[in-house]
Formats: sequence, structure tokens, C-alpha cells
Amino acid sequence: MSKIAVTTGDPNGIGAEITIKALNKLDLPEDKIVIISNKKIIDFYGKLNRNYDIIEIPYEAEIEPGKVTKEAGEFSFQSVKLACEIGAKAIVTAPVAKNALYLAGHRFNGQTEILQKYLAHNNQLAEMLFVAGKFRVLLLTRHVALKDINLTKEMVVEKITNLKDFFVTHLNISKPEFALCAFNPHAGEDGILGHEEIDILIPAVEELRAYGINITNPLPADTLFIKALDYDCCIANYHDQGLIPIKTVAGDKTVNMTIGLDIIRTSPGHGTAFDIAGKNVADETGMIEAIKAVL
Repeated sequence: MSKIAVTTGDPNGIGAEITIKALNKLDLPEDKIVIISNKKIIDFYGKLNRNYDIIEIPYEAEIEPGKVTKEAGEFSFQSVKLACEIGAKAIVTAPVAKNALYLAGHRFNGQTEILQKYLAHNNQLAEMLFVAGKFRVLLLTRHVALKDINLTKEMVVEKITNLKDFFVTHLNISKPEFALCAFNPHAGEDGILGHEEIDILIPAVEELRAYGINITNPLPADTLFIKALDYDCCIANYHDQGLIPIKTVAGDKTVNMTIGLDIIRTSPGHGTAFDIAGKNVADETGMIEAIKAVL
């Protein structure tokens, strides 16, 4: 299929609203887009200007903006799963609620993990790359509690090698320059504030350089991002280390991009925004940027 598959996310969040607004504003040809949703949900939140194909996911429950329900979680899960199965050119997903997924019995910490399960083969790894123009951040770990982060040298080497391959293959940047965040404050202060730099990150950097990858030593994260645009990508060890700076700078223009699989998936860098769901005040900028990223 040559179309981009677009999901509308949690039926009780802002996903359908921002999808409708984004598609209406972009006004893409009908042969470019297929929507995975339910007509009842789309009609509830707005009206599409174009007659895009809609692949229906059943949804018998009442639409309840702002509510976390297992029915909405099941719909969210089935939407992403179907997007993985139809052979689309790319996937754009509107936000889902992890707690709704859990209520429906789907123990995934996010859509990236669903994509990993249904699209990965031959030991592929789905990675989270956040993009706002030339400001890019790769996360070495995904949705993990800080106390459970478990970096290894092998993991770091594999993920950054995959990142380099993505830059070469998809962005046509043959020799990308990467900046690596230290794990601990002040890059560990020679082991005084932690040993992850000495035991894991520096050995990984040495191996990556032996492969010809241009990467810095682990740098203190509190100052690294001041020079983020001097590099093709900054690499963060954990979720908030990378997302606080890029979202502070780019806000709703931040795009969550899943790389490492056969097709690229993008999503707005924000959540379901239950507090404003159904009020027709959601900003579609993130969804527009997510769609534009895979055109």
C-alpha cells in the first residue's frame, strides 16, 4: 500500500479532533491517506473536508471525552495493531492512554511497544527519536521508571549503530555527528557521582568510534543541550533527560518518530489531553508535523 495510515487514538481524548483539523489544513490528496478509526468517532469530533478511505474499527461504547475506559483502550490497541497489518507506507498515530490500554488487558507502556511487537523481525529494535526541525533526540530507554533503568554497553552500541544507519538511509546524512548525554550529574565526576560513564558509556563510545561513528564522550546533560543544534542528534539515557529540553524549545512541534523497523511511525509529542477533550480547542500543530514528517 502506498498510503499513510493515520489512527485517531483514544476515542475519549483529542486524537480524532487533531486528526480532522490536521488533515483539513494539509488538504492532502485522497490517494495519500487511509484513516483507521470509526465514523461515529470522527463525526463526533468534526468533519473531514475530503473523502479519505476509512478502515473501521468497531466501537459500540459511548464516546465520553476525558474518561479513561477499557473500551477506549481496546479501540486504541486494535487501531495500532491494524495499522501494523495493512502494509502502509508509513504510520501516523494520534495519542493513546496507557492506563486505558491496561484496563483493556494490553500490557504495553506505549504505542512504540505495540509497534515493536507487530512489526519487528530479525531482532529489529524500535527506537524513539524525537524531532523538531534539526533538533533531534534519541532515547536509549523508553517508558521505564528511573529506578529500573538498566543500561549496558552492548545496548548503547546497538542503538547508536542503528541510529547511524537511519541517518544514512533515511536522512541522507552520511557522517552524522552525535552528542551523548552523561548518565549522572557532571558526567559522574570521575566516579564520585556514579560509575555508569566509566563502566558503560565510555567503553561504548570507544567501540562506536572504532566502527567509524562520530560521537562525543558522555557530556553533562545540563549543558549539552545548549549546543544541541551543533549536532545531528543528541542521545539521552532516559525519557525525561531527552524530552524536557526538546519539548521546552519546540513545544507542540515536537514529533515522536519510531525508527528501526521497516516503516517509520510518527506521532505528536504530546498525550491525550483529556482535560480539553471534546471542547474543540486542541492545537493540531503536532499532528500536522507528524504527518508532514512522513510525506
